[in-house]
Amino acid sequence: MVRLTRRRALALTAATGATAIGTIGAVATSASADRTLIVADAADGDALLEIPVDDGEELTLSYTHSVEKTPVEDVYVVDGDVLRMDRMVFQSFGAGLPTDDIERTDEGYVRESDESTEELRVTPGSIAGHELVVGAERYDLVERSDGRTVTLSVTDRTLRDALETTVDHER
Repeated sequence: MVRLTRRRALALTAATGATAIGTIGAVATSASADRTLIVADAADGDALLEIPVDDGEELTLSYTHSVEKTPVEDVYVVDGDVLRMDRMVFQSFGAGLPTDDIERTDEGYVRESDESTEELRVTPGSIAGHELVVGAERYDLVERSDGRTVTLSVTDRTLRDALETTVDHER
């Protein structure tokens, strides 16, 4: 039988605690995103996509204008638990596109904005070819939604999310 003195018991407890804290720190470091962008079916709330994002990260809703047949990009920034529209970039004027407070740049016509929303509703269409761009990744919303309206929202990333991400990356 092994007998632990009070001093050895405290030392063992401290070592175990330090190991646990180190493990949590490693998980937090390997899963650096502090939020999750959720793309969900608007009717039933089922998640179609869950993308780790950081506060301040840009995401772009990219599509083709249905009449003008020119590209349009709505650029949003993750701002806490909301999506803040930063700017709209478009190549021509047409129905539904802004005509005031725009600037001509190398990117095209740009209208800056600072409107925020907790939930963005989009009905992806095959003519528009809606895509979501986050970082270097492009997601075909038409294919993923199968013609259904979707919502985009941001939620805090939980420790469970971080652990699942770490386990998935280690596989």
